[in-house]
Amino acid sequence: MDKVYSDARSALAGLVKDGMTIMAGGFGLCGIPEALIEAIRDSGAKDLTFISNNAGVDGVGLGRLLETRQIRKMISSYVGENKLFAQQYLSGELELEFNPQGTLAERIRAGGAGIPAFYTKTGVGTLIAEGKEVREFNGERYVMETGLFADISVVHAWKGDTEGNLVYRKTARNFNPMMATASRMTIAEVEHLVPAGEIDPDSMHTPGIFVKRIVHVPNPAKHIEQRTTRKRAEAAAPAAAGEEV
Repeated sequence: MDKVYSDARSALAGLVKDGMTIMAGGFGLCGIPEALIEAIRDSGAKDLTFISNNAGVDGVGLGRLLETRQIRKMISSYVGENKLFAQQYLSGELELEFNPQGTLAERIRAGGAGIPAFYTKTGVGTLIAEGKEVREFNGERYVMETGLFADISVVHAWKGDTEGNLVYRKTARNFNPMMATASRMTIAEVEHLVPAGEIDPDSMHTPGIFVKRIVHVPNPAKHIEQRTTRKRAEAAAPAAAGEEV
């Protein structure tokens, strides 16, 4: 079975439908499957629910789908860098299921492992726990959270082979690996595509059994969410004529 597709649009052909739930990997703007997100935008599908740590920023990543009003609901952890997200949420256009970041990660991991629910202390006694079951274990209260499972996962990997085995790089490992396990269909974009057998099995982060389609996206744009620079040290002023140095 050939898993490699010529481009992101063909890799998603026939898959994206109105009302679907889609997981999108990445952390901030690091490791986001930008080419696949663009292809989802071009599909015209609407009323989508996205499970993603964040919603990109204005004009980048999932921010592009907010611009086209294709997202109905976000299940997220951090949304503070996107002004359009805030506008749509506050105006009632966009639904938001807010999660503590560790809880979101565990909900995705649980969904991929076939665990329907689990208990955590995070959020007990706060708005997070409203409407959820709370139980006591060993004298401590825990809130029940459900696992998450999507129709499609779109992920970004640094390296992948033609069988779909994936390797992520640095910060991109935060959400991509668990999302690759937690859907009916995982599509991966990879920066470096190599023949099967070239990746050391002990170095693989996602086994190819989870990945159904692959698209090679070399040299993707590397966006910076918050550019922070150190002030340059001011050069010493030149000595005036006749002054000792």
